[in-house]
Amino acid sequence: MTLTPWRLRLLLVSLLTVSFLGALDHTVVATSLATIAGDLGAVQQMSWVIVSYTLASTVMLPVIGKLGDLLGPRLVFLSCLVLFLAASLFCGLAQDITQLALARVAQGIGSAGLHLMPQTIIGSVVPPRQRPRVLSIIGAAFPIAILVGPLLGGVITDTFGWRWIFWVNIPVGLLALALAVVAVPHIDGRTGRRFDIAGAVTLGTAVTAMVLAASWASSDGWSIHPPIVIAGVVAFVALAAFISIELRVPEPLVPLRHFADRTILICIVLSAVIGVGLFSIVSYVPTYIQMAYRTSATVSGLVPIATVFGMLVSTLVTGWLASRSGRYRPFPIIGTTLAATGLLVMAFLPAGLPLWVPMAAMALVGVGTGAFMNILVAVAQSAAPRSDTGSVTATVSLVRQIGSTTATAIVGGVIGAGVAVGLPASLDAATLTPAVVHASSAAAQAEVAQVYSSVLGPIFIALAIAYAVGIVAALLLPRGRLSEDFEPQPVTAPETAAA
Repeated sequence: MTLTPWRLRLLLVSLLTVSFLGALDHTVVATSLATIAGDLGAVQQMSWVIVSYTLASTVMLPVIGKLGDLLGPRLVFLSCLVLFLAASLFCGLAQDITQLALARVAQGIGSAGLHLMPQTIIGSVVPPRQRPRVLSIIGAAFPIAILVGPLLGGVITDTFGWRWIFWVNIPVGLLALALAVVAVPHIDGRTGRRFDIAGAVTLGTAVTAMVLAASWASSDGWSIHPPIVIAGVVAFVALAAFISIELRVPEPLVPLRHFADRTILICIVLSAVIGVGLFSIVSYVPTYIQMAYRTSATVSGLVPIATVFGMLVSTLVTGWLASRSGRYRPFPIIGTTLAATGLLVMAFLPAGLPLWVPMAAMALVGVGTGAFMNILVAVAQSAAPRSDTGSVTATVSLVRQIGSTTATAIVGGVIGAGVAVGLPASLDAATLTPAVVHASSAAAQAEVAQVYSSVLGPIFIALAIAYAVGIVAALLLPRGRLSEDFEPQPVTAPETAAA
C-alpha cells in the first residue's frame, strides 16, 4: 500500500518524537555528569558514563542498519525503542558506576536505532524528491536537543535528582511507542539471508580499538604507551580482516560496492568532514571563550547556541529548497565554503573582541554544516539499491561518528598539551579553571587569553582545511536531480498486518 498524506504526517510526528528522545538523552546527561559521579563515588571514572554510551551507539550503527534491511526497519525500530526504555529504567536504578556504564551500553545500542531507523523508514516510503524536506524535519531533533538538553538536565537534576534524567524517558517513551506502533508501517525485509556475524565482530573490534587508542593517546598527552600501541595494532588487523570478510560474504554488513559508487562515496566523505570539522570542536568552544574572552560559563554558552541555531535554521530551509527543486549539488558546495570561512575567521580573531564576533563566525559554521548535513542522507539513499537503504544510511552515519569521536580526542589532547606548555608559571595546568583565571591578575588573564588563542588558532585552521577537502569533494559530486518517480517498498498498515 501507499501511505496516505494523513498517515505520512502521523508517521513524521512519531519519528520526530522518537528521534528527539534519543538525541535529548545524550545532552541531558552531560549537564548532570558531575552530580552522578559524585553521588556514586566515581569521579575518576566519570567519563565512562559518556564513553560507554557513545561507543556502543557507534559500533552498533552498521549492525542495526543491516538488520533493518534484513528484518524490516519497523521491527528493528520498535525493538530499539523498547531496549532504550528498559535501559533508561536500569540507568536510574544503578547503585555504582559499573551498573550505570553497563546500562548506558544498552541505552547506547537502543539510541543508535532511534537515530538510524527513522531515516531508513523515510528512505523506504518517501519519494527521493521529498526526502530532503522530511529528513530535515526529523534531523531538526538533534540541534533542538543540543539547545534545550543542558538546561533541562540541570533543572531535572536540581529539582528531582539525577536519576530522573533517565526515568523521564519512560513516560515520554511509552507515549512515543504507542504512537509508533500505530504510525510506522510494516516494510518487507529480505528474510532468509544470513547475517554477517564475522563482519559485525571485526568491524566492532576495529572501531572500539580505534576510539580507545585515540582517547588514551590524548589523555596521556600523546605519549606512546603499550596499551595505545596494542589498540592501534588491533584496530589495523581487525579492519583488514573486516575488508577481507566483506569481499567474500554473500550478504556483507557494509557492502563495499557503496564505495565504488561516486555519489555515495562523496556523501561518505562529506559526512566525515562534518564529524571532523564541526562536532570535534564544538565541545571545546565554551572553554575557549571563557579563557580568551574572559566571560562567565553562562555567557560562553551563547557561542555554541549560535552555532546550533544556525544549523537548525539552515537544515530546515535547505531541505525545503532541495525538495522543491530536486537539485542537491549546490548545497554541499555552498555549505562547506561557508563553514570553512567561519573556521578561518575563528582562527585569526584577536582576543578581546566583542562576543558577537565569534558568535557570528561559529553561526556561519553552523549554517554551512546544516546546509547539507541531512541532504547527504537523501542523496546516498537515492543512489543505493532499495535493498541497501539501511546499510547505506548506517555507513554515512558511522563515518561521521568515527570522525567526530576520533577528532574530538585528538583536539582535546592538542589543547591540553598546548595550554600546559604555554601557561605562565603562576598557574598550574592541572588545576586550571575559568574561575582561577578570572581571579588572577590582569596580566595573567591576558597571558592565558593569548595562550588559548595561539593554541586554538592552528586547530581552527586544520578544521577549515577539513572543510576545504569537503569543498573539493562537493565539486566532484555528480550533477543531477532527485527523482519524483518512486515505487515504495511493500508496506502494510500495522493494524492490517496484525489482523
